[in-house]
Amino acid sequence: MTNDHEFFLDPSRCIGCQACVQACGECQTHRGVPMIHLDYVDRTAGVQSAPVVCMHCEDPTCARVCPADAIKQDDRGVVLSAAKPRCVACSNCVLACPFGVPKMQTRFDLMMKCDLCYDRTSAGKKPMCATVCPSGALFFGPRDYVEKYRREKPVNEFQFGRQTVRTKVNVMTAPEKDVLSLDIACFPPSETPAQGPLSSARPGAPDAAEAAVWEEFHFLKTEQT
Repeated sequence: MTNDHEFFLDPSRCIGCQACVQACGECQTHRGVPMIHLDYVDRTAGVQSAPVVCMHCEDPTCARVCPADAIKQDDRGVVLSAAKPRCVACSNCVLACPFGVPKMQTRFDLMMKCDLCYDRTSAGKKPMCATVCPSGALFFGPRDYVEKYRREKPVNEFQFGRQTVRTKVNVMTAPEKDVLSLDIACFPPSETPAQGPLSSARPGAPDAAEAAVWEEFHFLKTEQT
């Protein structure tokens, strides 16, 4: 396996099987703790899940905010878990990461996160999660293969407001996209005269989500008043 292999994440292919989570914990450097987790895309609308791995930013915010200089980046661009002798368990990195990746493992008093299975990838092997994913939501291989056989386009540049973040990990998205905008202001429910402050409706959200979640809440609120 050559050094031209990259990590590709395609949330639309995730089937929620959790095989990646189980395999991640078996990586020798993870001490039995999975460094990957699944998030629901829209819990009110369905059960679609998406794997969350460290994006390995070129300029990692987690390392910049660490007061103990415990988070290091190797020469391949892999951002490692915090070093145990240095980590003070302050959770600065947990709060600062724009992708919400680092997790504080309280039983170890240590921040641990996906390190791209560096013990495996540095030896020419695939990360554990990519070896077991049955749907191709997690793929480790050459970019030209992905560009040839996948309809989606790999993107590794993300826009958070005015901040542009470039990453080692690619996310598959629509072919016309060059940069993915992840402005949090786009996600909270909007408040308009025709749409109350508790509405969950937003562009693309099914009407079923509105009826399933908020209709009952409005009814209870009316009964109480």
